[in-house]
Amino acid sequence: MTKAEEALPVAILVPGNFNDHAIGRIDRAFKRVRIERADPGLVTDEIRKTVRGIACFGGIDAAMIDALPNLEIIANFGVGYDSVDANHAAKRGVMVTNTPDVLTEEVADTTIGLLINTVREMYAAEKWLRDGDWVKQGNYRLSRLTLRGRHVGIFGMGRIGLAVARRLEAFGLPIAYHNRRRVEGLPYEYHATLKGLAEAVDTLICIAPGGAATEKAINAEILSALGSNGVFVNIGRGSTVDEAALAAALKNGTIAAAGLDVFADEPNVPQALLEAPNTSLLPHVGSASDHTRRAMADLCVDNLVAWFGKRRPLTPVPETVGVKPRA
Repeated sequence: MTKAEEALPVAILVPGNFNDHAIGRIDRAFKRVRIERADPGLVTDEIRKTVRGIACFGGIDAAMIDALPNLEIIANFGVGYDSVDANHAAKRGVMVTNTPDVLTEEVADTTIGLLINTVREMYAAEKWLRDGDWVKQGNYRLSRLTLRGRHVGIFGMGRIGLAVARRLEAFGLPIAYHNRRRVEGLPYEYHATLKGLAEAVDTLICIAPGGAATEKAINAEILSALGSNGVFVNIGRGSTVDEAALAAALKNGTIAAAGLDVFADEPNVPQALLEAPNTSLLPHVGSASDHTRRAMADLCVDNLVAWFGKRRPLTPVPETVGVKPRA
C-alpha cells in the first residue's frame, strides 16, 4: 500500500443493515462501504482492493474472508461470534473482535424475566386480560408452576452466567452449573456433564455459546433427565437445542415448560413451538435496549478505531489474540 493510499480514510465494509449509531461513527472515522449481504459474489474489484475492515452482525465465513485480501479486522457486533469463522481468520492473520461485558447485565435481566414469565405464565395471563376474559370469565387460572423450591442449573458459566447466578441467589434458589471445566472460586455445585446437571436440577438455563461443540446439546436425553417438572430457558444460541426434541418434550409432558429468546433458524420459529401453550417466546431481545445496543455499537467501532489508530484491539476473541497488525 502506497503512502497516498495510506492517507485515504480506511474502508470498512458493512454487509446488510447495521446499527444506526455504529454507522454514524463509522461514517465519521472511516469510509463506509455497503453491500446487501456478506456474499463473496457481491465483492467488486474496488472492494477487494480497498476494504481493510468489516463491521457486522456475524455471518462472515471463510469464503468472505478470502474474498478480501487486504482485510485486517472483523468487528463483530455482539458477544456471540459463532457465525464468524474466527479460526480461518486467525490463519489469514485477520483480527476478530466482539462486544463482551457491555451487554452482560441486560441479558441477565432478560433471562430472569423470561424465567419468571415462563414459570408464572404471565404471557398467557396478560393475553387473558387483553382479550377481555377477566371480565367475561373471571380470574386467570392459578399457575401450575412456581420458582419456590426450584433448583437451577446453568449451562455456560461465563460472564452472563455469573450475572444470572447472582440474581438467582437473591431469589434464594440453589444453583449448579456445567462448563467444559470447573470455574475456580465459585461456590456453586459443578457437574462435569450436561446430563449430570440436568438430572440434579429441575430448571435448566442455557447460556452456552454456539458452534460445533454445543450443536443440539440440549436433546431428548437431556430434556428427559430434566424431568416432568422441568423448565428450560434458552438465552444463548438457538443452535444448542434440538428444537424437534424440545417440541416433543413440551407436548408429551417430558418437561413442564420452556422460555426461549433464541432459535436455530431466526426469525423462523418452528410451528410446534409457536403452538405449544407452555412456552414463552421472545424474538431475540436479550440485549435489545437502546442503552445496551448503543454501548455495543460503541465497543464495536472502538475496536476498529483502536486497531487502525493504535494498532491493537480492545476485545479480541480467543482465536485471534495472537494476530499482529500488518506492517
